[in-house]
Amino acid sequence: MLILASGSPRRHELLQAAGIPHLVRAASVVEKPLQGEDPLHLVRRLAKEKAASVPHTAGDIILAADTEVCIGDQIFGKPSDENDAARMLRLLSGRDHWVHTGICILTGESEVLDAASTRVWFLRLTENEITEYTRSGEPFGKAGGYAIQGLASKFVRSIEGCYHNVVGLPVSLVYQYLRSL
Repeated sequence: MLILASGSPRRHELLQAAGIPHLVRAASVVEKPLQGEDPLHLVRRLAKEKAASVPHTAGDIILAADTEVCIGDQIFGKPSDENDAARMLRLLSGRDHWVHTGICILTGESEVLDAASTRVWFLRLTENEITEYTRSGEPFGKAGGYAIQGLASKFVRSIEGCYHNVVGLPVSLVYQYLRSL
C-alpha cells in the first residue's frame, strides 16, 4: 500500500485526483534549514526525514515530500504571522522565484530521492492586495505564504515547469517512480 507521509490536504487531493490510491499518515519533523544548507538539499533531506518518520509494515511504499519557495538561496518557509506573510509577498512581488519540492519514496528494498523545480513569476502587488491576501488566512501553512491554486492564483503571471509542484507535489515525477516500482 502507498502511504503518503504528509498531513497536507493538497498532496492528498493531488494523489486522489490522479487516481493513485493511498493512505495518509502525517509525518512530524522540524522543517528548518541547517546552517548554509541550499534549498534543493533542504527539500530532499526533509522529504527523507518525513518518509523515515512514519510507521509502516513490510510491503508498504512510503511517499514523502517537502516544498520550499526561494529567491536564490533565500528560503521563505511558511509565514509565522500576517506580518511575515506580507514580508514574503513584498519580496515576491513583481519578480520571479523558484518552488522546489523534494520527494522521497521508500520501499523495503529501495529509496528514491529526487526534487522538482518550478519557476514562478508574480505580478507587482499593491500594499492593498498584500493586506487583503494576508487577512484572508490563506498564506498560513503554505511555503512562501501563498497558494497558487487559491486566491493567489490572480497574482501569478506565468510559470515554467510543473504546476502541481507549486501546489506541493510533482505528481508526474512521483508517478514515474511509482510506475517503475
